[in-house]
Amino acid sequence: MKKVIVTLLIILLAAGAFIAYKAYDYAYSPNVTADNETYIYIPTGSNFDNVLEILRSSGKVNDMESFAKVADFKKYGEKVLPGKYKLENGMSNNDLVNMLRSGRQTPVNVTFISVRSLDILAGKVCPNIEADSAEIADLLKDENIATKYGFNKQTFCSMFIPNTYEFWWNTSAEEFVQRMADEYKKFWNDDRKAKANSLGLSQSQVSTLASIVESETQKNDEKPRIAGVYINRLKKDWLLQADPTVVFAAGDFSIKRILNKHLEIDSPYNTYKYKGLPPGPICIPSTKSIDAVLNYELHNYMYFCAKEDFSGYHNFAVTNAQHEANARRYHDALRKAGIR
Repeated sequence: MKKVIVTLLIILLAAGAFIAYKAYDYAYSPNVTADNETYIYIPTGSNFDNVLEILRSSGKVNDMESFAKVADFKKYGEKVLPGKYKLENGMSNNDLVNMLRSGRQTPVNVTFISVRSLDILAGKVCPNIEADSAEIADLLKDENIATKYGFNKQTFCSMFIPNTYEFWWNTSAEEFVQRMADEYKKFWNDDRKAKANSLGLSQSQVSTLASIVESETQKNDEKPRIAGVYINRLKKDWLLQADPTVVFAAGDFSIKRILNKHLEIDSPYNTYKYKGLPPGPICIPSTKSIDAVLNYELHNYMYFCAKEDFSGYHNFAVTNAQHEANARRYHDALRKAGIR
């Protein structure tokens, strides 16, 4: 009888040891085979079954059955957190469940430098976050949203300061806009506000002028000088006569040369017809252009024209006669190059 009991105990101990070994193996043995940059995306509203399918489709988890058992034991299915998660080569089921259960996701970078419109901005942002471009675009067109943040339909785009921002992938359209509002407040520090006040311009007006400067040149070292020309014109109550505003008024961004017919367009954005700044920015200007306006160059120039060497830089003039001479040189260069 004693031998039978001892034998049974040995069997039970062996079985227990085997079960313990299998449990340890399920939890802590490597179960992920992944490259350096392997991610899974868990959408908002996903449940445990959705996560299992996402992992199965990734092809990176070697034994889905053992993962499911460990996840069930650790009650992961009770709270599935959305996001972008990095799969590391050699991860165990325990490592993977802990990462997913804690919501330890990998941030994403959203970058935009200078874009023409809020629609284009939405298209640039959506590949990096969960919210789709239509959802973001609809929100950006909502005048009530613009009003909520202290803007109107024409000035709302000035709230979006170009930069590289770190987000969680599962950011919603509303969260994106709120984050941009927060970044706008950070950008417009006391120093920038003081400079805008000294110009007699609101922050949105600074962005509007910066958008014109942005459209005139891509040369950052020249932007303060061009800004100075427009500020001189504003101070003298002259028409700004900025070609990019006419292109904006026409709504045809393929226009390469402004013709007389374009100058007749009746729009508040046509600065050949209406004095002062247009109602809002004609693009989302870069921070370089905004700071170029705030730190504009002091000079007496009232005109500028593209240089005849096609370098992208400009010739500047104090008088109209000087400007006409500069313009003739540029147009002669265009004719010689066969450009019309």
